[in-house]
Amino acid sequence: MSISTNDLKNGMALNLPDGLMQVVEFQHVKPGKGGAFVRTKLKNVRTGAVVEKTFRADEKVGFAQIDKREMQFLYREGDDFVFMDNGTYDQIQVPAKQLGEATDYMREGDTVVLPMYNDEILGVDLPAAVELEVVETEPGVQGDRVSGARKPARVETGLIVQVPLFVEIGERIKVDTRSGEYLARA
Repeated sequence: MSISTNDLKNGMALNLPDGLMQVVEFQHVKPGKGGAFVRTKLKNVRTGAVVEKTFRADEKVGFAQIDKREMQFLYREGDDFVFMDNGTYDQIQVPAKQLGEATDYMREGDTVVLPMYNDEILGVDLPAAVELEVVETEPGVQGDRVSGARKPARVETGLIVQVPLFVEIGERIKVDTRSGEYLARA
């Protein structure tokens, strides 16, 4: 399926010879002389690399339909993660390397959105922040109240997060999924 470069929108996926790309931003340019063109910034969906590419106005490019499916993370099986489609109840196994760093923020039973192109999973769409339980950290030293002082804490998924000294084992904390930083107590 093709689409005209005049119809591009942010977030749209394109199937180009360079690979599967997502439009980050675009700009229609009509110079004083010469033909109009479309300047784009594209992100490779598989590698995350961002490239700039220029197309002629009304040039046809491959359109990619990305299906976003809501799935529940059931359990880990070796290096694979097993998900269940919330609509069809089908189960699929996904290698951890296809999910990237998202594995640090997913707990069994969590519902996530998996973007899929044909039958290929392109990663995981996570919420901006998740709540995780602290399973291991050193106790805060009484009287050590240095402003902004942090200590490492291991959460239930195995991720190490730098937390304030007052956070203890068993507490639930909010963690930013984009940066991996502590946000607040939950």
